[in-house]
Amino acid sequence: MASNQEITGPVSQEDIEAAEKLKNEANDYFKKQNYDTAIEFYSKAIEKNPKNAVFYANRSIANLRLENFGYALTDASKAIELDRSYTKAYYRRAAAHMSLGRYKLALKDFEYVTKVRPNDQDAKMKYNECNKIVKKIAFEKAISVDKKEVNIADSINLDAMTIEDEYEGPELEDGKVTLKFVTELMEFFKTQKKLHKKYAYKILIDVKAYLQEQPSLIDIKVPDDAKFTVCGDIHGQYYDLMNIFKLNGLPSETNPYLFNGDFVDRGSFSVECIFVLFSFKLLYPNHFYMSRGNHETRDMNRMYGFQGEASSKYNSQMADLFTEVYNWLPLAHCINGRVMVMHGGLFSKDDVTLDDIRKVDRNKQPPEDGIMCER
Repeated sequence: MASNQEITGPVSQEDIEAAEKLKNEANDYFKKQNYDTAIEFYSKAIEKNPKNAVFYANRSIANLRLENFGYALTDASKAIELDRSYTKAYYRRAAAHMSLGRYKLALKDFEYVTKVRPNDQDAKMKYNECNKIVKKIAFEKAISVDKKEVNIADSINLDAMTIEDEYEGPELEDGKVTLKFVTELMEFFKTQKKLHKKYAYKILIDVKAYLQEQPSLIDIKVPDDAKFTVCGDIHGQYYDLMNIFKLNGLPSETNPYLFNGDFVDRGSFSVECIFVLFSFKLLYPNHFYMSRGNHETRDMNRMYGFQGEASSKYNSQMADLFTEVYNWLPLAHCINGRVMVMHGGLFSKDDVTLDDIRKVDRNKQPPEDGIMCER
C-alpha cells in the first residue's frame, strides 16, 4: 500500500483529472467487493492528488472491510486533517476506533457527527451504542475491586448432564476427542444439527485447561522439507472451512495447521467452526495451533453476532464460557525462529521483542493500547 505522502506544492489539473479517474475505477472494484484492488487504485489516486480527502476516506472504508483497522484509522485521520468538516471521515475513524477497542475515541467522533448532522439517525444510533459500551466499561471498572471473578469452567457439573436417548450425534470416547469423533462431527454439522451440550462443555473445559499451560507466544518447529499451513479469518463460514480441509487435507501430525484468529462472528455457523477447530486442537495439540484475533473478545462478539449465536444454540452461560476460553488463546506464534504470525500485524513501537510478547498477561479482554491490543 502506498504511504501517505507529504503535500508539497500545487497539484496540476492533469493530475487532478487522472486521480479522479483512478478513484472512479477504485469505486467500481469496491462495489464488486474487490477491496484489495480498490485499495490499490485509491492509492494510485492519492499519488496523483494527495490533497483530496475523499480518496483517503474511501481507502479507509476499503481497509475496514478487510479488517486492516490500523490502516483504516490512519487514512480516516488523514482525511480529517485535509477536511475538518468531512463527516464521512469521522464515521470511518470512529469505526476503526471501535474495532480496535478504543471506545472513548470512537465516541468523540460519533459525537461530532451527531452535532454536525443532528437528524442523522444512523449516527445517533451508533453514538448511543458506543456510549453504552463506554459507560458499561466504566461501571465494570468501578466495581471490579469488589467483584469476585466467577470461573465458569469450574462451576460446571458435567456429571449432572445426561445424554438423551434420542441424541444421534457424535460422542466423545472416554471423555476424549478422537479422529472418529471429529470426522463425524464435521458431517453432523453439515446437516445443521447441534452437538450435545455435555460434549460441548467438555471440549471447552478441556481446551481451556490446555491453553492455560501455554505461553502467550508459541514457538513452532517445522522441518525444512515439511508442509505447514497458515489460515486467516474463518468468521463463522463453516462450509469455507470444510473446503479448506477438502483442498488441503485434514489436520494431522503430518499436515499441521495454524489458524490465525477471527474464527467467529459475522457468519451464521461460528459455533460449528469453533467446535471443529477446538476438537482438532485437542486431538493434535502439537500440530494444530490457534491464535487469538480481535474477534475473540467479549465486546466484538456482542456487536458482530457470536454471543447471540452461542446463546441461541446453547445458552448465555456457554457464551460466557467461550469468552473465558478465548482469554487464554496464544497471542502469536513464531515458526522456526524466523516467521512471526499474529493476527494484528506489526506494533506501533519498533522495540518490541519476542520476550515482551511472552511476558504479556493475556487472560483478560484486550486493553485500548499496548502489545496485546496491537498484535
